[in-house]
Amino acid sequence: MFEQDYIMRLIKEIARLIMKLFFRIDTETLSIDLVESKETQEQLECLYDLVDAGNINEAENRLYEWIEMDDENSLQMALLFYSYLNDKTDDFLETHDFSRKEVREGVEYVANCVGLGSLVEVFLSDL
Repeated sequence: MFEQDYIMRLIKEIARLIMKLFFRIDTETLSIDLVESKETQEQLECLYDLVDAGNINEAENRLYEWIEMDDENSLQMALLFYSYLNDKTDDFLETHDFSRKEVREGVEYVANCVGLGSLVEVFLSDL
């Protein structure tokens, strides 16, 4: 239990760090309102709805269909998506065939896309 809480906090802080360093957004809470594009907000809401309905893998598949690696809005969407998943309990994730490890890997993927993979690897190397 304690270890999972630590992992969740670490993933949250890494997501905040990426938002601050790459997107220049300094915030305590990562929310959909941080995305400026209305279209991206709508896509993210759709992904959140799928997650809440238990269709996490379908939501992740759609995410990868929609994102473009050279588009900041897409990368924000991906980071916010994994941050949203990170807020879910382990029981919820496992019940819907997803894991905390997959959340961590998603955040690592976004970090690599924005050139911060090495920095994130330092924090997550022991997990």
